[in-house]
Amino acid sequence: MKSICVYCGSNSGLRATYAERAKALGARIASEKLALVYGGGNVGLMGIVADAVLEGGGEVIGVIPQQLVDMEVAHRGVTKLEIVGSMHERKARMFDLSDAFVALPGGFGTLDEMFEMLTWRQLGLGEKPCAFLDVDDFYDPLLAMIDRMVAERFLHPDQRADLWHGDDIDGLFSWLDGYKPAHALKWLDAKHKSQLR
Repeated sequence: MKSICVYCGSNSGLRATYAERAKALGARIASEKLALVYGGGNVGLMGIVADAVLEGGGEVIGVIPQQLVDMEVAHRGVTKLEIVGSMHERKARMFDLSDAFVALPGGFGTLDEMFEMLTWRQLGLGEKPCAFLDVDDFYDPLLAMIDRMVAERFLHPDQRADLWHGDDIDGLFSWLDGYKPAHALKWLDAKHKSQLR
């Protein structure tokens, strides 16, 4: 693994612990000699994690749409800033540059980006690990919903087991070091499998 993509809020959130965890993750990424790939912003948790990697002497690659550059939220101090035309291009480029994906707390954008990566993996478009690094149980309700998807047969149990969730950075990196993809395909009802083309 050479690079890790971090999805997180463009706001810092209500609790100081969110910023503390973002800073700790950035410092760890730098100490592991990994490049950070992220959304290119200078605000919120995005800016905090990027600054922590830079302070640790690490490489930071930001990928940001022109629209957000025009809004003056681009981080001009990163190692490399790639400006793309759209959010779709941004996600595809971040996928190409990254070997793993980690979500810190965030809003719609954070969930959109992480769930697109999970969906691509489910459809066999990659085998890159995905993880939710939690802070003060922020993601517990979301993981409960994912567990309900499994219980209601909308998600394969192996795919749920393939998703890491926890609040310990050491545990996260230990899981990443030993990661082996589950290779579970999307769970379809048997009567519809023959209709796929």
